[in-house]
Amino acid sequence: MPDLDALTGPTARALAYLPWWAESLILILACCAVVIPLHGIVYRAVKRAVATKTLFWRSLVARTRGPSRLGLIVVAISLASTIMHLSWEVRIALNQILLVAFVTLTGWCCATALHIATVIYLRRFKLDAEDNLLARKHFTQMRILERAGVTLVALITLSVALMTFEPVRQYGVSLLASAGAAGLVLGLAMQPVLSNLVAGIQIAITQPIRIEDAVIVENEWGWVEEINATYVVVRLWDWRRLVLPLTYFIQKPFQNWTRDGASLIGSVFLYVDHRAPVAAMREKLTAIARASLLWDGKVVNLQVSDAKVSTIEIRMLVSARNAPQAWDLRCEVREAMITWLQAEHPEALPRQRTAWVGAEEQPLQRADGRRIAA
Repeated sequence: MPDLDALTGPTARALAYLPWWAESLILILACCAVVIPLHGIVYRAVKRAVATKTLFWRSLVARTRGPSRLGLIVVAISLASTIMHLSWEVRIALNQILLVAFVTLTGWCCATALHIATVIYLRRFKLDAEDNLLARKHFTQMRILERAGVTLVALITLSVALMTFEPVRQYGVSLLASAGAAGLVLGLAMQPVLSNLVAGIQIAITQPIRIEDAVIVENEWGWVEEINATYVVVRLWDWRRLVLPLTYFIQKPFQNWTRDGASLIGSVFLYVDHRAPVAAMREKLTAIARASLLWDGKVVNLQVSDAKVSTIEIRMLVSARNAPQAWDLRCEVREAMITWLQAEHPEALPRQRTAWVGAEEQPLQRADGRRIAA
């Protein structure tokens, strides 16, 4: 087996006359000049090897090209540092930096693999489908779990990087005890953040809301646009954004119009005169629904839901495939029915009635009860 000192001796003697920083710079540039072409050869070989594998492995190799190149450079510089004329303190600091860089690159690759797996899994679902309940369910679960997984990978990477320092290994017990005490104080201070993180896990499991759910919150109607680690963004009907903490959807009541399905029943109320032809209105409603492209063909109904002194309340029910179509269908039915009543049955429009009582039927009286002569 060749002697390492014999191989590196000439190189070390050639660089001995240079300052330590110039020697280190030359060795680092030499490592890059050797490693980058070598990495290109290895990368092309690995890419050909996974060409027949699943999409996950092909994407992982393509997405980790940069981190793997940096990792190989870190390993090469670590090996080259053994022949550098460095002081003990500088050598320890350099090795520490290289080790932390390698741990960080490993965590980066793990987070990338988690993101690729999530994207590939969600490719089989489409949010733009008419009945996208299953897609919204899986999108919500995977997005929240992906964020939780990335957070866990970041915490583990940070912990491993900190554990590479000698003081942490030497005084691990005392630091752990102080960290426990500090953790209690930090936990009390970060109670809102922690409660939102726990609420995010609850939402991922129980799913009271999902991506693109139609909801009514704070008397506002809109769609769930984003579910982040600590808050939810609701896209309102007029393009405004309502930002709410995750705990809101665990602790407070709200309306979810697409909880079990995208189809909805829309209600339209009309107030007409007592002489309105209810049977003819029922037939007209059926004709309006059948002629509309927004109706899903399931529910169409008309009933007299209330009777007041001067009007009767007509409730019309029509169903649609989703919340936006239900809203448009309600407006269409209301407009078509009013137009039809104006043209065909104007007597059905609400009106106020006043009866004048003649003097011979109701004579005037004084305050003392005696009649006033006409």
